[in-house]
Amino acid sequence: MEYISVKEASEKWKITERVVRQYCMDGRVPGAFITGKTWNIPEVAEKPVRKPRKKPVPETGGAVPDVIGRLPVSIGNTSYIEVSSECYYVDKTLLIRDLIDDRNMVTLFTRPRRFGKTLAVSMLKTFFEKSAEDTSRYFKDKKIWACGEKYRRMQGAFPVITLTFKDVKYDSWASSREAIWLVIKDEYKRHPELTGSSLLDDDAKDYIARMESGRLSDVELSRALLNLAHMLSVHHGTRTVILIDEYDTPIQQGYSKGFCGEVIAFMRNLFSGGLKDNPDLAFGVLTGIMRVSKENLFSGLNNLTVFTVLDEKYSAYFGFTEEEVREMAAYYHRAGSMDEVRAWYDGYRFGNTRIYNPWSVTNYFASDGQAKPYWANTSDNEIIRDILSGLDPETADDLLKVMQGEEIHAALDMEVVYPGMADGNDTVFSFLLLAGYLTPAGKPEETEIGTFAALRLPNTEMRRVYNTEVLGWIRTQQPGSVITEIEKAVYLGDGKRLQEALRKYMVATISFHDGAAEGFYHGMVLGLVASLSSRYYIFSNREAGEGRFDLQMEPKDRNLPGILMEFKAVPGSGQDSLAELAEEALRQIAARGYDRELEMREVKHIVRYGIAFSGKKVEVRVC
Repeated sequence: MEYISVKEASEKWKITERVVRQYCMDGRVPGAFITGKTWNIPEVAEKPVRKPRKKPVPETGGAVPDVIGRLPVSIGNTSYIEVSSECYYVDKTLLIRDLIDDRNMVTLFTRPRRFGKTLAVSMLKTFFEKSAEDTSRYFKDKKIWACGEKYRRMQGAFPVITLTFKDVKYDSWASSREAIWLVIKDEYKRHPELTGSSLLDDDAKDYIARMESGRLSDVELSRALLNLAHMLSVHHGTRTVILIDEYDTPIQQGYSKGFCGEVIAFMRNLFSGGLKDNPDLAFGVLTGIMRVSKENLFSGLNNLTVFTVLDEKYSAYFGFTEEEVREMAAYYHRAGSMDEVRAWYDGYRFGNTRIYNPWSVTNYFASDGQAKPYWANTSDNEIIRDILSGLDPETADDLLKVMQGEEIHAALDMEVVYPGMADGNDTVFSFLLLAGYLTPAGKPEETEIGTFAALRLPNTEMRRVYNTEVLGWIRTQQPGSVITEIEKAVYLGDGKRLQEALRKYMVATISFHDGAAEGFYHGMVLGLVASLSSRYYIFSNREAGEGRFDLQMEPKDRNLPGILMEFKAVPGSGQDSLAELAEEALRQIAARGYDRELEMREVKHIVRYGIAFSGKKVEVRVC
């Protein structure tokens, strides 16, 4: 009997070598045996039939037969080869066609996390990279292959540099710099042909050796993309493709941990070297959540083309469209669940295209149709925590409106600058839009002074995310016992308990210098009472009576008390007057009739708080 290798079986059966080995180990390839570490597979062996997935009994009753050969859903696998050949794959290969047609030198795609950016980068690498393996077999049954010879000629035609910075999440620049070096070093090791290349000079080989041993200065390391692109182009005789996934993760970390300046300075030089005026560059693609302003990161990179969630072009390539989800639902015998899938995971708007959250949709079908918020807690979001901890009253009020299902209107800044992230309403809501926590309610309006849009929650899942993640972040500002004390005090109308809980919170969480103005305390209290939004409609800075109250909480259940709060603040030198200021705040509520609105809405019991702040001290009066 003639035998073939795992690699030969992989090519014959059009599956990966890993799956071939697994079939052999499972005893599903008759006659296969192992010698040392090598599997010997009978040449006449047939590809094993995929094991059926069990289907549950539907609610309507009656068993659904197993479907032989139905592909599994891929969860968390970002390898294009494995997903496209072993799992249910939503074909996004026309992204390749559009990139080739557009001929942009450097393209940046900004999309929320878990919307398919890393899988897209893997697809581009598999398509364009020269390889000893004939990787065209992973595309011959895909949409790109039907587009014609122009595109097929570019398959496997370039050396490719692929970097991902998704795991560069460290607390210091020194550790982050080391992690970046390790990422780059691994990419150099992925090209062993360079070490023995007769076309490279001694300087190039010395650089490779010092890259391996970690003996490069910051300046030398910042030239890593430029040098590697040149070496690959010299060796292969053609220009190089550069793919960078999650480019902004180290910058987000630098912002959160206080070394933003160092990381931006380094990354600016790294990207400029590889992507700006580089004669060895065929084209480059970057992905991330945000566009860091040109002045900070892409200074001088005048060949960068950016596509955000507001742009129509490329809008269907990240996330799932309505048609794609319908086809997936039919494949998994869930066509009758489309209303549920739509309510939970649809609602995003990229350009003019309706988009479903792909991570949540695939999890839904993988779990046989269990609807829940899969997107929650899939990554670290310290920047959002930083934003929440410093909410100003206007921003906090808009956030509460969003949580209660209302639309808000914001001026959008799509070139967010990380050090200015929390400098106002516009940057906060622009970030929440880019990160997937909000979506446009309609087409944004372009004016002479900027872009304006109505924003809303996309779907039921995001409403749950706000009520768990966002409120959870607020609670983690301080142990839950303190937050619970604040909630109890508000419910009970207990001024002393509220005063002590607020004092404990401020002592543990704020700097003495933070509390300089009434607006700071206003935002702080709004953030704290946001945890009560499931039981109260919460309003801030609204007209009522003969003025504008600071904070009003209208109960959804009329058995609960209505709440009114008025705030006062003085510098540290005025702490002796806090009690009188708290009484003055109470008198202001009565004198200006702030409670008339709640009375007109037939709220039976109203609790009024006058609260005065100074530094980390607070006085509360209640009536």
